[in-house]
Amino acid sequence: MNTSLTRRRTLQAAGAAALAAGLTSLTATAAHADDDTTPEPQLVTYPIPSGVGTQAGFKVRVRTAPDGEWQTLSCYAPGTKEINPTTGSGKVWGSSMVYFDFCGPVELEVTYLKGGTTKARVRPDSYGIKPELLGDTLRFTLDEPKDVIVQINDEIFDCLHVITNRVEKHAPAADDPDVLYYGPGLHTVPGNVLTVPSGKTVYLAGGAVLKAQLDVKGVEKVTVKGHGVLLAPTSSVGGLRIENSKNCRVENVIFIASGIGFGQAENVHVHKTRVFTWGTWGDGYPIYCSKNLTFDGCFARTSDDSFSIYAHRDSFYGDTRNLTIKNCTLWADVAHPINVGTHGNSDDPELIENLLIKNVDILDHREPQMNYQGCIALNAGDSNLIRNVRVEDVRVEDFRWGQLLNFRVMFNTKYNTSVGRGIEDVYIKNLTYTGTHANPSLFLGYDADHAIKNVTFENLVVNGVVIADTMRKPTWYYTTDTVQWYANEHVTNLKFLTTAEAQAAAAS
Repeated sequence: MNTSLTRRRTLQAAGAAALAAGLTSLTATAAHADDDTTPEPQLVTYPIPSGVGTQAGFKVRVRTAPDGEWQTLSCYAPGTKEINPTTGSGKVWGSSMVYFDFCGPVELEVTYLKGGTTKARVRPDSYGIKPELLGDTLRFTLDEPKDVIVQINDEIFDCLHVITNRVEKHAPAADDPDVLYYGPGLHTVPGNVLTVPSGKTVYLAGGAVLKAQLDVKGVEKVTVKGHGVLLAPTSSVGGLRIENSKNCRVENVIFIASGIGFGQAENVHVHKTRVFTWGTWGDGYPIYCSKNLTFDGCFARTSDDSFSIYAHRDSFYGDTRNLTIKNCTLWADVAHPINVGTHGNSDDPELIENLLIKNVDILDHREPQMNYQGCIALNAGDSNLIRNVRVEDVRVEDFRWGQLLNFRVMFNTKYNTSVGRGIEDVYIKNLTYTGTHANPSLFLGYDADHAIKNVTFENLVVNGVVIADTMRKPTWYYTTDTVQWYANEHVTNLKFLTTAEAQAAAAS
């Protein structure tokens, strides 16, 4: 279906009818979308439009718990990327994704069609979901909407990604002149690019797939929302670009084959977006020279950094500051889950400051190159100064290949034209790592004038052990030796505290 703006009103009516036909076990209510007071269980599923690729690795059914009618879900087919460390080539593997809306609880039944199932895992581990395994079929319950990954036999790529939302109660009207409305079905736009004017809302209804790039450039008060899918025309073209724009929102949309890019953006709120990438330079949320951005409840499985936070590059100039990443789940098949500081302006140095990373699950990190390791990397290059960073309540599961942390003031000649100015004032509270694959974390200042200063850990827990300067160890050991980390002589005022010690210091 090729929908121009002049034809869309006719298609909207057809889409609305298709959506109504696709609702299952839905009880009408006047409550708002985020209300939790709906008394009746509800479940809404959406068929995959004709012309959109599907995957047949899993049979997936869902029902309202405990005894609603089972609904069968078809699987979307996002790719996943694996880098060969010998050749540098990248292989794309097939994977699976389903999505639906509910007010719960709901029960899921997942059958692995390849067979041979010996174990199953539902991640993140922090959710505590223990599936019931019955041969090649497993069942588990979700009490509220959350995004999870089902792994069979520790399979990395052939996984099932389950994306869920609350039932939407207050969708925009299809005939609203300020809404570019896409109902259920597959849609394209001329030239594969949709340029969004100021004050407009792009709405993708559940069951809609829009194959396009969205350009939000030089505008204000744009919203991109809905429970549908934005499918990039190719895996190398960005799905949504918010550049030189402010006061925008992005909500709930699933991005397949692309991420969301930000350049000189201000005052943007991103809520429960999901990103799948498998192309070259497949960053999930690349950010340049932007201010006052919040990412809340987002999911990313990416073929490069899940979050990349930089200053100047290309046509973007200025500081990056006041960023919040919270309640997110990150899986980086390539490079870092969170990377900060590589790019900047050597001629007119910039700041990257006031970053908050809170309540985040990091599921995987795989990067053979030592220069690009670190589940959280603060890598100050190009005369950047990184300062005032707080990391709190971050849980890192056992990843495949890399480091837990890499804090480095660097001059990487592949990407930098000067050494970074430094890293200052970093506070890390309740960081937990459980696993055996992590390479030693590195804390490397460049020299005395380009140093790392004032890094404090509170309640760092590695495999169940609280790491603190006062822990039992030989008196001649550094605290970093107890976890096989390394900090060089250009790192000053590095502290490891227990929670009690931190509270006492704050009270003094």
